[in-house]
Amino acid sequence: MGKPSLVNQTAVSDFLLLGLSERIEEQPLLFGLFLGMYLVTMVGNLLIILAISADPHLHTPMYFFLANLSLTDACFTSASIPKMLANIHMQSQTISYSGCLAQLYFLLMFGGLDNCLLAVMAYDRYVAICQPLHYSAAMSPRLCALMLGVCWVLTNCPALMHTLLLTHVAFCAQTAIPHFYCDPSALLKLACSDTRLNELMIIFLGLMFLMVPLLLIVFSYARISWAVFGISSPGGRWKAFSTCASHLTVVLLFYGSLMGVYLLPPSTHSTERGSRAAVLYMVIIPMLNPFIYSLRNRDMKEALGKLFGSGKTFFSP
Repeated sequence: MGKPSLVNQTAVSDFLLLGLSERIEEQPLLFGLFLGMYLVTMVGNLLIILAISADPHLHTPMYFFLANLSLTDACFTSASIPKMLANIHMQSQTISYSGCLAQLYFLLMFGGLDNCLLAVMAYDRYVAICQPLHYSAAMSPRLCALMLGVCWVLTNCPALMHTLLLTHVAFCAQTAIPHFYCDPSALLKLACSDTRLNELMIIFLGLMFLMVPLLLIVFSYARISWAVFGISSPGGRWKAFSTCASHLTVVLLFYGSLMGVYLLPPSTHSTERGSRAAVLYMVIIPMLNPFIYSLRNRDMKEALGKLFGSGKTFFSP
């Protein structure tokens, strides 16, 4: 067999995003469904940010990181869903070469930041429960800002490096991506040049953005569990555990969706499985996070009530 026809990356002006379904009759349903979920995601996460910013009682490390998690979730979803909706509305499947790389960069950055923030929030709960006397020093505003800055740098640099490496990849004439976003693995399958360095970078990103934060979360909750079960009073154990319930629920949903899909045995439906996983952690979980953190959190419910009841906004004095 001859070598596939090679097209220099500068000559590839567009990619095709095949989306979740190629059936024309399903497009209006998909548009309405994802538009509704996207709007709920944006409004829910924006309300969390406004409530935390407007209520001085919530100016604590836990809610500081929660506000940043909400901002990250909103940006993470916005990196892919608006383009998907625009393509469905315009009955088009194209995304420009530069647009694809930009989308990939933001997805990697905000996806990695999401993982890092979940790990930092687990550390915050660990210090609050296991070392309460040192909490003020260990989670001072300066250190919280420093941890947030480190998270931004740790996610931005590898995401930017991976995106820049892709600019040196030559793509074949076939440019159809079987996803609703520019998936890095799917992009490399379209390459006609050596992609070993890019594949190593994907493995590095997976270890850095997924495995390291997950290990830190598991370690934190192992120490938390040990401390909670050491409390003699049932009321004390429940009070300590209740401060972690929302975060633990989000962690289980996020990592459970990834593992439940990607750790299943390979099958001929791996593309569909990848799309389902992407919908879970790109759309559904960011949409559910505001509900999880507010419905069972008395402080958040009171802050949201004040936000609506007083008529004040984030910009009010």
